[in-house]
Amino acid sequence: MANVVIMPKQGQSVESCIVSEFKKKVGDTVKVGDILFGYETDKATFEEDSKFEGVVLACFFKDGDEIPCLTNVMVIGQPGESFAEFDPNAGQPAAEAPAAAAAAPAAETPQAAAPEVPAAAVVAGAPVSPRARTLAEEKGVDPARVAGTGPHGRVIARDVEAAAAAQGTLTGLAKAKMADGGLASPGTGSGLAGSVKGSDLKVWKANHTDIAGEGEEFEVVKMSNMRKLIAKSMYNSLQNSAQLTHMLGADARKVQALRKKAKKALEEGKLDVNITINDFVCYAVIKALKKFPNLNSHCLGDAMRLFKSVNLGCAVDTERGLMVPAIPHADELSIVGLSKQLKKVADDSKKGSINPDLLSPEAASFTVSNLGGFGVEWFTPIINVPQSAILGVGTIVPRPKDLGGGVYAFVPYMGLSLTYDHRAVDGGEATRFLKQVATEIENLEVSFE
Repeated sequence: MANVVIMPKQGQSVESCIVSEFKKKVGDTVKVGDILFGYETDKATFEEDSKFEGVVLACFFKDGDEIPCLTNVMVIGQPGESFAEFDPNAGQPAAEAPAAAAAAPAAETPQAAAPEVPAAAVVAGAPVSPRARTLAEEKGVDPARVAGTGPHGRVIARDVEAAAAAQGTLTGLAKAKMADGGLASPGTGSGLAGSVKGSDLKVWKANHTDIAGEGEEFEVVKMSNMRKLIAKSMYNSLQNSAQLTHMLGADARKVQALRKKAKKALEEGKLDVNITINDFVCYAVIKALKKFPNLNSHCLGDAMRLFKSVNLGCAVDTERGLMVPAIPHADELSIVGLSKQLKKVADDSKKGSINPDLLSPEAASFTVSNLGGFGVEWFTPIINVPQSAILGVGTIVPRPKDLGGGVYAFVPYMGLSLTYDHRAVDGGEATRFLKQVATEIENLEVSFE
């Protein structure tokens, strides 16, 4: 019996994945556990292993294709078995359907010549997914002029949607002129309600920039796909929330003492995880959030989503860019459990194997971003919307403190920077919460058992 291999669904937020490479081709023998193909989401990479033994009878896609989740990708079975009923492209016009490989071995059937690619399917510039190309035709967008944010610069559906929105509303004449190519829309025109008329269109020049001196004093380098996503997220955060930052120092003597205690326990074999100062700070933040539920929330404009559990986000610096994985129900973990989870999501983010659902801004109810390891004392972190706030943690530096009785001494202080959405939280409440975080850090009590 032939068995079908589908594109897995990696989390609820992922609708499609892009095949990076098919490891098994039509006619190849497959054993259970063999890697069939690698695939990617925007921020993570995965490999699909075979659950069946047999021969690859058909492969309905090719390297680089964007495939909707739960779509049939391959068929594994015995030579001669039928696979046509599994073809996801059955009934589609030949020009739109991805080429499916023949099932018969090359020794029995002469290899057919590669079909000629229709001229309409050839797109200059970045590679374009089939779904994005179809959408571009519907929206009147030239995909060759769209910046791709998919893996390896690939233009995907959301890029076309963004480009269509940027074009604005086009009149009939403007659409016709755009279809002829060589023109660009300014976004807002002189027509009714800002519609773009034919006379509003501008001549578009490929690889043109308006930056004076390019090629003489400097070069212009395009952003990476990951950088584009981060830039879009940061811009959206600042444009759609009322952000401001409060800063306060916390006496770090207690967490430093706990760090020494944990390090000694690790050396003696009493602990199996290296608990860091950041782990202790996150543990203290969780305690403070339980006392200030309005900070453990999402701001939805005219409503608030108040969480009963603390789903803690932790900013992680990776080679591909900044990622913020979430730890669901972090308030239910001990300091040891929290430390292990923080390390796990950080490692998975760096490897590219993190569950995409955990990277969604909606997955966390509050985020901690620690730049102390880089020597940064204070900074203004940007909220990971729709979250209502984010805490920035700085390095520890000695500062004078009144120890009582007219005695002053230098003690280690940790910089804390709280950025919050003023739509959701008032300044007084934000200040009290930040002070509570400092209090929890200064009086932290934990058990390593």
